[in-house]
Amino acid sequence: MNAMNCHKWIRQLPLFLGLSLLSACQEKDAGPFSDNNPPTVITQSLSLSEGYQRPLEFSGTIRAANTTGVGFELAGKLSGLFADSGNRVQKGQLLAALDTSLLEAEQQELKAALSQNSADLSLAQSTLKRSQELKKQGYVSSQQLDELEGRLGSLEGARERLKASLYANTLKLEKSRLLAPFDGSIGSRSFNLGEVVPLGQPVFVLVEDKAAQAHVGVPADIAKTLTQGQLMDLRVGREHYRAVLAGINPAIDPVTRTVGLRLSLPPDAHVLNGEIAYLNYQQQVNTPGFWVPVSALTDGLRGLWNLYVVEPHGENEFVVERRDVEILFTDKDRAYLVGALKAGDEIVTQGLHKLVVGEHVQPMTALATR
Repeated sequence: MNAMNCHKWIRQLPLFLGLSLLSACQEKDAGPFSDNNPPTVITQSLSLSEGYQRPLEFSGTIRAANTTGVGFELAGKLSGLFADSGNRVQKGQLLAALDTSLLEAEQQELKAALSQNSADLSLAQSTLKRSQELKKQGYVSSQQLDELEGRLGSLEGARERLKASLYANTLKLEKSRLLAPFDGSIGSRSFNLGEVVPLGQPVFVLVEDKAAQAHVGVPADIAKTLTQGQLMDLRVGREHYRAVLAGINPAIDPVTRTVGLRLSLPPDAHVLNGEIAYLNYQQQVNTPGFWVPVSALTDGLRGLWNLYVVEPHGENEFVVERRDVEILFTDKDRAYLVGALKAGDEIVTQGLHKLVVGEHVQPMTALATR
């Protein structure tokens, strides 16, 4: 080789080396784009369930076992108030009183009349006794004796009438004092001192402290499944109580179209009259279906949802298929559904956005979410 050709070949040597390295890199990187390695997907095997429990919540109100308008049985002027709204009272405690001046005057009059009657009765008895002795001697006629006996009987009848009037007066005096019929708290007061209280008009509203109850309306089909005496979960505010079903109304409310339930709270329940109560009920729905993770669902058509199912396609080959499903119930991160599925189907639970129907995949089973 002459010198000129040698120098020319040396100048082109870097170019040949660069082309050789580029060719080697292209041959080395060509491997990963091969179709022989399908993507791996996380799958879960379906198990058939006979049904599910659907939690329901119904609202009602707390009512005291006794919420009573307490008033006088007599009309009169209010002369004393010994309790006011918000006060706690005990059974038999004096709450208010009426002016009893007229009744006291009437009582004195009746006592005086009774004393006079006693004197007249004593005189009539003595006179009759003497007349009976004189009649034996012939000094008193039978007519006179009959008149004396009649007067004595009239005085005895008057005495009984006066005693009855005095007893009625005593009752009126007692009923002029308004006493608490049970332990509780004063909810409201309707009259002020010195006002005339009409007959039977409540002066106070007394709310019993103990034995609070919740009144809740539920649909008729649920009421038919309940039995008196069973325990139920009741929430008042942030507190949960185990309440006893004390009564079930035998008729449907014509306004709400619900059946009324009466639930007794524990004696130590700290609730207020009129508070909102919520009854929690687990309804059993006996519809066969499948529990799946919410992450396994994609939007479908006409209100349906889709699941991706991995089906075998030849030996050691699997393809993705789409199935239409209907969701019946959701519970946090899982859903209960029905559709074109069967027990044992392998559904894709993750990475759905990377898949297309008919794509070859390699499944990897994961534990079911409970």
